[in-house]
Amino acid sequence: MFARITTFYTADPLPHWELELRHRMMVLVEGLHQMDGYEGLYVFMDHQSGKAVIITLWESEEAMQRTEEAVKPLRKEFAGGIDANIVDVGRYEVGELLAQDMRERERVAQELTVARRIQQASLPLEVPTLEGWQISPYYQPAREVGGDFYDFFELEDGRLGVVVGDATGKGVPAALVVSATSSMLRAVAQVLGSFSPGELLAQVNEVLLARIPPNMFATCFYALLDPKSASLSYANAGHDLPYLWHGDGDCEELMVRGMPLGLMPGMGYEEGEISLSEQDGVLFYSDGLVEAHDPKGEMFGFPRLRALVAKHGTDEERSLSDFLLEELYSFVGEGWEQEDDITLLTLRRSASLS
Repeated sequence: MFARITTFYTADPLPHWELELRHRMMVLVEGLHQMDGYEGLYVFMDHQSGKAVIITLWESEEAMQRTEEAVKPLRKEFAGGIDANIVDVGRYEVGELLAQDMRERERVAQELTVARRIQQASLPLEVPTLEGWQISPYYQPAREVGGDFYDFFELEDGRLGVVVGDATGKGVPAALVVSATSSMLRAVAQVLGSFSPGELLAQVNEVLLARIPPNMFATCFYALLDPKSASLSYANAGHDLPYLWHGDGDCEELMVRGMPLGLMPGMGYEEGEISLSEQDGVLFYSDGLVEAHDPKGEMFGFPRLRALVAKHGTDEERSLSDFLLEELYSFVGEGWEQEDDITLLTLRRSASLS
């Protein structure tokens, strides 16, 4: 591996010079990615002296020399004092360290790509259509793949299973736990449709214990809707409690308890049941929303979420998810980096049932 080391100087060593350099670097990197043999780039900055060292890595000296003419126009973006040297980094210990770092970055990038594909394959392709009901899912993955999932199970007797969950960990391990949990929930729900939500979670828990790695588990909230009678039965496996809102603006938690799936054998799961009136609805969600932090470190939190659901749940002009996301972005401010996946799923009765 070979490196081209370029030193950039500025006569104005003030904080804003870094922004100018970063802008120019974007132009450089965009061009470099189109070149054969390009391996990566490192930038080191000294704010006090106004000096930056830019190291571009190439798979061979031939590749680096071959691209010299193409690089020249890009280097003109770095007006100012420039010194350039070419080094065979393979001759030095630091060269091997750089090479190892690049290989590790490539491995992580490939792993994240695989994890995203596994996780995306676990999400439903379509949202069920039920007369008199509105079902609206929203899913926004974080930069690093997490373990959120949701799904719908249409049963032979006309009932609809709804599940929202979150697997521990990140990357491929979390994606595999998501896939195993979602697949097992679907299989048990469709084969044993007569099971109540608590019985279903107990059955899935036992099966998952032998199929996911130790010290990993998944939380989920499973609800079973009878669209004709408007009854909703449910059970919880360690997940955040959904919020039920009423047409009069009241809001409450669907309070049932249970251990996460795949953690301990022989678990039982509490069950609950409600009847939804016109304009009543339920918000299922993951912790990526409530655990988001503002620049001062304050968490979005459950009390804020509950107040927003009570205030906006009955609005017929905009979806509840839109309101919540608007409040979230206002809370975290510009430049926020999403910490975890965000999943929102609303189930709302919209009309009288015949």
